[in-house]
Amino acid sequence: MEAVTDIRIRKVENSRLKTVDIENVPFGKYFTDHMLVADYSNGQWSNVEIRPYEPLEIAPSNAALHYGQSIFEGIKAYRHADGTAYIFRPHDNFRRFNQSAERMQMPEVPEEIFVEGMRLLLELDKEWIPLHHDHSMYIRPFMFAADEMIGVKPSDTYKFMVILSPTGPYYAAPMRINVEEHYVRAVPGGVGYAKAAGNYAAAMYATAQAKKMGYDQVLWMDAFEHKYVQECGTMNVFFIIGDTAITPDLSEGTILAGVTRDSSITLLREMGYNVEERPLSIDEIIDAYHKGTFKEVFGTGTAATISLIKELRYKDLVMQFDVEQWQAAPELKRRITAIREGNEPDTHNWLFRI
Repeated sequence: MEAVTDIRIRKVENSRLKTVDIENVPFGKYFTDHMLVADYSNGQWSNVEIRPYEPLEIAPSNAALHYGQSIFEGIKAYRHADGTAYIFRPHDNFRRFNQSAERMQMPEVPEEIFVEGMRLLLELDKEWIPLHHDHSMYIRPFMFAADEMIGVKPSDTYKFMVILSPTGPYYAAPMRINVEEHYVRAVPGGVGYAKAAGNYAAAMYATAQAKKMGYDQVLWMDAFEHKYVQECGTMNVFFIIGDTAITPDLSEGTILAGVTRDSSITLLREMGYNVEERPLSIDEIIDAYHKGTFKEVFGTGTAATISLIKELRYKDLVMQFDVEQWQAAPELKRRITAIREGNEPDTHNWLFRI
């Protein structure tokens, strides 16, 4: 494998930055001048290069297109007022990426390519990172099978890439959520804990049905009883019941171990909340709602950060919330944003300087 010093850099002649209103960008629409590319074959990584962002040439027989051997991560970087820039917890995403790779029978990506390559890429395109509050650089590392043949087996060759997208808030308004009773996101023994591309494709139909009903996303339930909470759309989910924050545990391998989820658990405890990672049934949620102890519900994720849920529908019961009265989720979002943007001390060493 090539050493990190051998990452070649080929710069664009003219940046496209001036053509983009960097402070008013929708999520995932614009991409920076450069991208990182690396190839895997014969058991090693090679051709590690930062080069101009451009289309790829892929054979119609590309294995990933036919058999779905593809994984990705979502990470964010922020510019501080003093001009420095930081990535939020990239080593946690690096470890999770390789856990996904193992589950999908793909090669491990070395840290010097994943983390250091990402740092070099961001250093080159740092001016694309918005300075506006609640804006960031969304970082998308991904890997896919590169064999040019049809046959159900792990590919022998792969391509790893990192692309960058300046972005604003993912969910700007509190969401309305429908509890999904038929379709499921993941099953024990499956790939729910992996950030595999197919997980997201499989979720689209149920989400589309919810949107036809006027809802923004679905709350996924367990595969067997449709009784226990899993994830909310593409996010982990938290419920504030009494003085306790409850989020589904990760023991069955059906839920993604979110980096924002882990950060939220730490900060909620610092805010004085009891935090429980355990199975949570819809019956317990409904009982707490009727008793008046169900106070807040929100999603957490890299793209969304903290996303408030103002309505939760289960069968004929519509649970509505006055998000203006909430305390936990708004304060949690304020704290995590303040740390990311450099306005409060990073006591947990979550920021990695570019």
